[in-house]
Amino acid sequence: MLELLAPAGSMEALRAAVQNGANAVYLGCGSFNARQSAKNFTPQTLVEAVKYCHIRGVEVHLTVNTLVADREMKEVGELIRHAAQNNVDAFIVQDLGVVQLCRQIAPKVPIHGSTQMTVHSLAGVQLCAAMGMRRVVLSRELSREEIRYICANSPIEIEVFAHGALCMCYSGQCYMSAVIGGRSGNRGRCAQPCRQSYGYGRWQDKYPLSLKDNCLVHYLKELEAMGVASVKLEGRMKRPEYVATVTAVYRKALDEGVVTKPMMEALMTAFNRQGFTDGYYTNRVDQKMFGVRQETREDPQWLQAARQSYEAGETPLVDLKFYAAVTVDGSYLTATDPEGRTCRSEGPRPELARTMPLTGAMVAERIAKTGGTPFRCAEVRTHVEPGLMISASAINAMRRDVLNQLTALRARREEQPIRKPKAPSQGRGSRGIPGLTVQVTTREQLTPNLLSLETAMLYVPLHILLEDDATTLRLAQRGRLAVALPRIVHDGEMPKLQAGLRKLRDMGVKDALVGNLGLLSPVREAGMRIHGDFGLNVFNSRAMDVMKDLEMTSATVSFEMTLPQIRDLSKPVNAELIAYGRLPLMLTEHCLIYGRTGECTCHLGVTKLMDKTGAEFPIIRDGDSCRSVLLNGRKLSWLDRQDDLAKVGVWAIRLYFTTENSREVDRVMNDYLNPEPMDPGACTRGLYLRGVEQSRFFSERIELRCN
Repeated sequence: MLELLAPAGSMEALRAAVQNGANAVYLGCGSFNARQSAKNFTPQTLVEAVKYCHIRGVEVHLTVNTLVADREMKEVGELIRHAAQNNVDAFIVQDLGVVQLCRQIAPKVPIHGSTQMTVHSLAGVQLCAAMGMRRVVLSRELSREEIRYICANSPIEIEVFAHGALCMCYSGQCYMSAVIGGRSGNRGRCAQPCRQSYGYGRWQDKYPLSLKDNCLVHYLKELEAMGVASVKLEGRMKRPEYVATVTAVYRKALDEGVVTKPMMEALMTAFNRQGFTDGYYTNRVDQKMFGVRQETREDPQWLQAARQSYEAGETPLVDLKFYAAVTVDGSYLTATDPEGRTCRSEGPRPELARTMPLTGAMVAERIAKTGGTPFRCAEVRTHVEPGLMISASAINAMRRDVLNQLTALRARREEQPIRKPKAPSQGRGSRGIPGLTVQVTTREQLTPNLLSLETAMLYVPLHILLEDDATTLRLAQRGRLAVALPRIVHDGEMPKLQAGLRKLRDMGVKDALVGNLGLLSPVREAGMRIHGDFGLNVFNSRAMDVMKDLEMTSATVSFEMTLPQIRDLSKPVNAELIAYGRLPLMLTEHCLIYGRTGECTCHLGVTKLMDKTGAEFPIIRDGDSCRSVLLNGRKLSWLDRQDDLAKVGVWAIRLYFTTENSREVDRVMNDYLNPEPMDPGACTRGLYLRGVEQSRFFSERIELRCN
């Protein structure tokens, strides 16, 4: 059966989801979840929520789907322990270090890979399975054909996002809110800059980054036939009435296999952005997918009906089988739930009937009255000896007693194996002056001055190396060359990438820069060494441990970290940080340049978005695809403070060239060799000093004290 997974941003929303037919709910507790602005749950109300749901046959999935700093790991561990002891049914996780922590503390609780992990290929799913995950939430950008292929070959469960807000960027790869405002989407504090107005080249009242809400209500039976395990409804930030309405519509569509006009009207009334879209699923990625929220007057009838659905009483959700016996020796009633739990209640010894003797039908009629409880009478079997009588109140009392027993039994906490986590590996990292790595985006940036400089590694995009065999052979002979792979490679694109990797390996290229879990396997199969890129979101020492387990040669630390956090990071593998360049803010399936012109001209050069403040955001291609990378307008620069970077224990610092022409590349290389003070008007220190907003219960002094 296809699971219907509904959001619960509060206890009221949880009741709304459960009473309207959700099979499972997902919720956050405290700060370590991707919706920190929702009401969320406390450790105490989490216990209440789990009991409430389990009584009614509904699972609870706890979101622990943010990046976690080393100083927060202790509290995250306590949350994992508390949740496991109180029988949450799964953890939804983004951070690879938290995956490790969940497995160590609560090995029996399933781990679901969050959509924040940017898993969008079968190879990514298979790696998640190898890391101990039981389910993966696929990226929202996949088509029905891609989902079908993954489901047919996946060793673990697949969850698909079915309804609600769509991020413009691939989830887990959006750094825009963090870089421009210090509110990290990867830390649960996204300020939604994608919903703001922008123009091309100048500010306009347009919304080229705001997508309509996703709606797959018409395709539920198709998803079920594919083998999808669960469909997720978005909305932990939305009101309970929204949760009630959307859950009820999807429940009805699942049960009855039809979608009516009133059902669609209910979805539109609950929330929409100029309608809905199924563009990714149907592979119609076009301008019709865009829309904005328009203020409309609330419908009081809708609000009242939605509230009544979860406030008026219990919806019977759990089918019970009853057996009643009335004999001369006594009376009793048993009730059995779908999981096989059985409770028994003893009744009084019956009397001889003076007028109308008791019949099985009379007993069954009274037992079936389970209204006002979470239980539904699915079957009653009786054995009533003739000529006997017990009172209706006695039968009612037995019914109430077995239902109370079952309620307590279903809410009971089961013992879970809880273990003490291992400390992460200790590695102080490199000492002394970090090496230099350089990443280019265009062929023009491979200047003679750059190539004459001694570098620890030169990262060159795959398509550039494949376009010119002579240049590739020369670079390979030079040594310390790595092919830089796109962060997004769908399954249909994988054979071409694999063939390209084999060709490069035969030409002497031995290293690859990888920013997605789904690309580790192809790189290994090609016989190359793996260098982890920023897209893997390495944010703590445990994540560095995972990089070691995955046999990485090096790993790029998240540019959302502060220098003190990087300094204190355990480094069992070589650590690298980006010291110069326009930081990538978004990675989109949409060609943003097509959004301006109506035709794809992204190969012709750089286009810019501009916001209301006049800030510019250049757009470049992701490799040779039509996917777009939105860049920060101001360049990150630590070229004049290389001494500070030498104190944090990294193996190398990277110069990341994106929009620069050859003259600008040479000027930056000169500034690296002969540092000049940073121009604060053109450059920024990024987040290495100011950091991103911390979780509610943590604050970190952003100081750099390096010995």
